[in-house]
Amino acid sequence: MSNVIPRQRVIDGAARLFGELGYDSTPLQLIADALGVSTSTIMKVVGDKRTLYMEVMRQAFEAEWTALDTAVAQAGGGQAAVHEIMDAYLDFHVANPQNRALWAHRWVADAADLSELEDRYARPLFDLVAAKIKGSVPPDVDTYYLLGTMVWCVHGFLGSGLLDRPRGIRRADDPVAVESFRRHLHVLMDRLLAPQAPPPAGRPRAMASN
Repeated sequence: MSNVIPRQRVIDGAARLFGELGYDSTPLQLIADALGVSTSTIMKVVGDKRTLYMEVMRQAFEAEWTALDTAVAQAGGGQAAVHEIMDAYLDFHVANPQNRALWAHRWVADAADLSELEDRYARPLFDLVAAKIKGSVPPDVDTYYLLGTMVWCVHGFLGSGLLDRPRGIRRADDPVAVESFRRHLHVLMDRLLAPQAPPPAGRPRAMASN
């Protein structure tokens, strides 16, 4: 086995396996075998499995942050901004299925001992978008729940597809299905962002934390 390998090649190889199998089911030896090097070489180039996973997740976050930060900076205002940011989020994950796979494993308690990653990498993304759209969110809708709804819907569609009306499943590798799903998301967000109806006389207006 070669004892020379670029650091980024190790990270990319590990990211692929962590995305396919999860952190807990990917021993360092498997990563080494896939790359054709020894485990000692990987540890010398990057570090142990935990360190390697943390770097994979950091790079995944940086890529997603760049996409969303650009979308937020370029978005207009009101409901149009929500649509633009949501489109950027959907397009990013369609183009980067490995990022979705890494988080999907975490959602089923993979790498549960590394519990700080959600606050380190998911929360800043929510805060970034929430700061942009909170002025457009009605008082009876929680901004974090609205963003969570977007995340759940996007990842649900990308992970399992949607039943087609006549037969079979429409999946994210079908551009027509993606555009149909995008239109549905726009309608869903518009419903959530619609101004609330005045409460009946004598009934106090419900409030939600934003």
